[in-house]
Amino acid sequence: MRRYALAERTISREDLQDLITWLQTDPWLTQGELVFEFERQWAKWLGVAHATYVNSGSSANLLMYYALQLSDRLRNNRVIVPAVSWATTVAPVIQLGFTPFLCEADRNDFGLDLNALVDLLKRHEPAVVTIVHVLGVPNQMEELLKLRDRYEFVLLEDACAATGSRYDRQLVGTFGTMATFSFFYGHHLSTIEGGMVTTNDERLHDILLHIRSHGWARDLTSEKESQLAKDAGALEFNRPFTFYHPGFNVRSTDLNAKIGLSQLRRADEVVRRRVEIHRRYQEHFLDAGWYCQTNARAVISSISFAALAHSPGHRDRVAASLRVNQIETRPLGGGNMSRQPFWESRFGTTVFPVADRIHTTAFQLPNHPQLSLSDIDFISNTALAVEP
Repeated sequence: MRRYALAERTISREDLQDLITWLQTDPWLTQGELVFEFERQWAKWLGVAHATYVNSGSSANLLMYYALQLSDRLRNNRVIVPAVSWATTVAPVIQLGFTPFLCEADRNDFGLDLNALVDLLKRHEPAVVTIVHVLGVPNQMEELLKLRDRYEFVLLEDACAATGSRYDRQLVGTFGTMATFSFFYGHHLSTIEGGMVTTNDERLHDILLHIRSHGWARDLTSEKESQLAKDAGALEFNRPFTFYHPGFNVRSTDLNAKIGLSQLRRADEVVRRRVEIHRRYQEHFLDAGWYCQTNARAVISSISFAALAHSPGHRDRVAASLRVNQIETRPLGGGNMSRQPFWESRFGTTVFPVADRIHTTAFQLPNHPQLSLSDIDFISNTALAVEP
């Protein structure tokens, strides 16, 4: 019986052969010119001014928050984060000393519930609101941008699972002050491990370049580095090892970037197939009257498809049927983050009806270009055949 994995590798034999040919030239392997070229090409593909490549999407989230903190442009340290998200979307807020507030999930797209968000904005006046395009389904961006303008918060996007998704024809990851993407194995595009932080803000980009590599200024233009050294009174001989911010080392390598450059050549086709597959799933599940992620104004390039079973017990039976038919499934990310031990031990559990429903009944189904539409029909029918 064929096995239907949630994720299949996106790195093709062509990519590997391209990498082998390059390795035979005895190239530079750690961060170098190919990293910078990958950043340039990613920024061009996405339509933003700057991109900073790092070793994972989680590191990208960490740097995004930290760069904003170092920019000294925040009126306070309060951050709204989605109840339905991923551990390393929320963890840096705690690690960097921000005060986090969880926001209830929207029942349609599983992003931020706007009514709950307005309540939090009025009560806490946060400096930052982070959104997650859950599994690739965009949030309600028009209303979020109106709220950003009204309440004057900084909007951050976690688009790690949303490469190629659009809201009103605009790519996600281009709405906020900064956005993050992931190139983990099985994601839309893969560099084995890897992540990207994008922004149109030159000052934030400069900070990102510092804190990606220890806090030094080597990745900045020579003019900017020279001015920093002059302002700091750095000794000429010590300039390459002068640290302007307390940074990390979350760099990636030219080897990973080489794979990324190969992957980018197929980006549009990968997105097209994921969009097509997601639409097929929606047809099945909406016709059957099940709850699943939707956004009528979006083109959804999902990392996998999520639906809600009728009850926790029903989900268990759906999962059992899927397993019998060799179809891999899993819960939706971390579900309600307030139910996760790292949050609960610090802040307690918050009751969020929608996030709790997602936590207890959501399950994911495969979406990747190796699947055919007939595969999607079989997978969908297998799940839908299980009685509530």
